[in-house]
Amino acid sequence: MHRFVVVGGGAGGLELATRLGDRYARRKSGGEPRGQVTLVDRNPTHIWKPLLHEVAAGSMDPFTQELEYAAQARWHGFEFQQGELVALNRTAKSITLGRVLDDDGAELLPERVLEYDTLVIAIGSTTHFFGVQGAQEYSIALDTVHQAERFRKRLIAACMRAEHQVHEPVEANSGEPRIQVAIVGGGATGVELSAELRNTAQVLSAYGLHKLDPRHDVGIVLIEAGPRILPALQERVSTATAELLQKLGVKLMVGETVAEVAPGVVRTASGKSIRADLTVWAAGIKAPPVLGQLDGLAVNRLGQLEVRPTLQTTIDDNVFALGDCAACAWPGNERNVPPRAQAAHQQASFLLRALGNRLEGRPLPEFTYRDFGSLVSLGHFSAVGNLMGGVIGGNMLIEGLFARFMYMSLYRLHIAALHGYARMVLDTFAHWLRRTTLPRVKLH
Repeated sequence: MHRFVVVGGGAGGLELATRLGDRYARRKSGGEPRGQVTLVDRNPTHIWKPLLHEVAAGSMDPFTQELEYAAQARWHGFEFQQGELVALNRTAKSITLGRVLDDDGAELLPERVLEYDTLVIAIGSTTHFFGVQGAQEYSIALDTVHQAERFRKRLIAACMRAEHQVHEPVEANSGEPRIQVAIVGGGATGVELSAELRNTAQVLSAYGLHKLDPRHDVGIVLIEAGPRILPALQERVSTATAELLQKLGVKLMVGETVAEVAPGVVRTASGKSIRADLTVWAAGIKAPPVLGQLDGLAVNRLGQLEVRPTLQTTIDDNVFALGDCAACAWPGNERNVPPRAQAAHQQASFLLRALGNRLEGRPLPEFTYRDFGSLVSLGHFSAVGNLMGGVIGGNMLIEGLFARFMYMSLYRLHIAALHGYARMVLDTFAHWLRRTTLPRVKLH
């Protein structure tokens, strides 16, 4: 049987492994399966990464949205191996997975070697701190559920300390907020988190966890090095979002490059100091360092794997890459295919067809990215974005309830890709029921 190995259980990798398992690894009408599909990830569970800002703000309980890889493998005919990719041997067509340790440092799984006929690398991206002094030590990134949960708990603790005047209280009549959260990076993650935090402050107050004024005592500062927030999107989307954030009481500081992060303060290159009880780093992403150590595979200046239009790496026909870790050309544009969930979804669907051709000895097609626009959630307050291309035949700015519905539908489409539309509908209904019986924000 042909051995497919998919490394990385993010949006694209998990969708691809699920659909490959359904198509090639399950017995069809009494026949033998045509392939063996293995998914590799360093974590035991999957959560859609664009939801992490909601986990950080407490508006989503991650444990109700996580998917167990082992369960998904059982349902869809593939095998799951937990471990981190540490080496590649292209001659032997094998990868090495590092040891897996428990919370106490004891070994759960030893180092292992997996052989493949076709390898797909989809390990996503990590936070880029750009070498800023103190950024990695004194700010919190939002790459994982653990990091998002850590921020949420620290936010609740900061509110309780501020109310009870613990640790150098701010004078009530000073005009300064009692708590201040600094978010470095005015991209989608930073913008969405700032809006969610405003809602969180209101809910925590309503439930009595603190008696602070949620608007004046809880300050949110969004710091962006460029001339405007959401620099990757159209200017009119950025302008509309900035207006909405300012109405929510979010302070915008654009054109300010962060030079240092220290305990309780963020300093900019222009000499400004911003008080920060909590600092979130959402200023950029980079490819995981291991990609530059994979047996000679070519990477670009951002550390992404160089791929051809077929999504095969430029060095090895047996190794493919998709998602944030792949540098895929976007014909007609100066930049590569952007690191978005819609790109990973399209590449997963493309590879399902392309790997079918490969299995049957036919030529591989070339991937074409279609930009359907971008949407930014501002929590339950609103959403804003633009629809493009095949959706409306042009380019249209949308905001409000319709934009919010479109944003929520993106996650539902991901659930449908993993479980089918019938289970997606049931999951949506179950989610709605849970929301009617639980507080809007996780309180502990």
